[in-house]
Parts: sequence; structure tokens; C-alpha cells
Amino acid sequence: MPLLADRKRVDKPEIDIVDTENGALVSLKGRVDIDSSPAVRDQLIALLHAPHPSTVSIDLSGVTHIDSSGVATLIEALKIARNCKTELRLQGLHDRLHRLFEATGILSLFNDGIRR
Repeated sequence: MPLLADRKRVDKPEIDIVDTENGALVSLKGRVDIDSSPAVRDQLIALLHAPHPSTVSIDLSGVTHIDSSGVATLIEALKIARNCKTELRLQGLHDRLHRLFEATGILSLFNDGIRR
């Protein structure tokens, strides 16, 4: 059984940030897990602490896997966004992510800020 340190490859998510008319669109692709969520966190926090966009939308349609650290990253970003008076939205939730977010109660945290 290989140890975690023996893993040769860590899938890093693609993070694309585009300025929009109302704020910013963050598109994530790939895995958002314990190995990659720190990079996602750093990008989101930097964006939210920059001159505050009125809205930040996070497109999860390209996310192939998310674990608890990825979910925690989204919740932390939501808390920071609320403190900065920025609306944080999730979009592109495919069925698997939608069910996960519904089962864990995350859908209710984001209220109307979720689009499928």
C-alpha cells in the first residue's frame, strides 16, 4: 500500500478569473481537494480582499471532485465575502455537487446565490 508521500502526481485545479461587468467570475476545473484547496483558497481570498467586487461568481461546472477541504474553502470564502459586502454565488453545479451541497446544508448557506 503506497504512502501519501509516494504519490507522484497531484492534480491541480485550473483557476481562471475573469473580470465581469458586475464583479468577477472564477472558473474552477479539476479536483478541489486537500492537496489543491490551498491554491483555490489563496486565489479567492486575494480576489475578495482586492478592491471589492460587488459580486463574485464561482463556476463549478468543471470540478470533477471536491472533498471536505474544498467545501471548507467555499464556506470560508463566503464568510469573507459577507464581511466585505460582496455577494458570492456558485454556479454550474452538476447533479452530484448539487446533491452533496444539499445534503451538507451548504445550499442553504448560499441562499439564492446558487445557479445550476
